[in-house]
Amino acid sequence: MQTRSMTKADFDRIVEVIDHWWGGPIGTFAHPIFFYELGHHALVCDDADEMIGFLLGFVIPSKSGAVGYVHLCGIHPDYRRRGVGRVLYQHFSQACVAAGCTRLKAITTHGNEGSIRFHIALGWRAKEVDDYAGPGRKRIVFTRELTGSSAM
Repeated sequence: MQTRSMTKADFDRIVEVIDHWWGGPIGTFAHPIFFYELGHHALVCDDADEMIGFLLGFVIPSKSGAVGYVHLCGIHPDYRRRGVGRVLYQHFSQACVAAGCTRLKAITTHGNEGSIRFHIALGWRAKEVDDYAGPGRKRIVFTRELTGSSAM
């Protein structure tokens, strides 16, 4: 398993497979902005020459210090529960520490138990926030503090 920076060809492949990997329509979440404008920290994980996972994440400024934000992480269905997500999050966390981030953040929808269990297992705090995505649209907000030696 190898983790590397995302290329345009990788992004194009993600757009092709994301609905299948997620089991439903989610392709609009892989918006080109997350490659072209915010893709400096976007990652791909390969096994041999096959993409088996990806992470669309970026660094944002904050009053309390830079934050590494995980927008979307997808794992090929045949490679789930094999540590691919953990490896992608580790590499992203290390890049965020190097970029001066003080914490990480991600969100998911209420009821996405797989995402909730995954983030908690990696040491993230989860908080349910009413109206986070607008009236009546609660979300689970995950955060994890970073230090100079943070790794998942």
